[in-house]
Amino acid sequence: MKNGTVIFLKGVTVFIGVVIAICCIWPLPNLAREAAELNPEFAYLRIPVLAGIYMTAVPFYFALYQAFHLLTLIEKEYAFSEWAVKTLGNIKVCAGAIIGLYAIGTAGLFILNALHPGIALIGGGIMFTTLVIFFFAAVLQELLSSALKIKSENDLTV
Repeated sequence: MKNGTVIFLKGVTVFIGVVIAICCIWPLPNLAREAAELNPEFAYLRIPVLAGIYMTAVPFYFALYQAFHLLTLIEKEYAFSEWAVKTLGNIKVCAGAIIGLYAIGTAGLFILNALHPGIALIGGGIMFTTLVIFFFAAVLQELLSSALKIKSENDLTV
């Protein structure tokens, strides 16, 4: 991969992190406050729902850091290393954590009969996207692990 491409991907990774941080700081609390004002019967859920969303930000940012680390490994030509396999595994674990947290939150809102169809669609979209990332990271991790095995076998035969 050319150095310019890796730098561009690193920039995109940082940009995504900054945009999500800005959304968590300004629009999200305002949207929660407006939703509580429009639906006073569910106003008691404002803080727990915000806390749940903020809890999912922790594995998201860790996965983003791991993606940045993986790009650094690619840049330094260590793409085929155990570190890269471990990094992909960490991304997979983070994706699983995000799916689990959103599933628990969605189930909790459903049990409380407070799950609005729009919220269910957004949560489902986030879970589906994260599931795709989970499987993609798992496949890449397995492929990279297999490639490392073949590489080590070839090194032993030479």
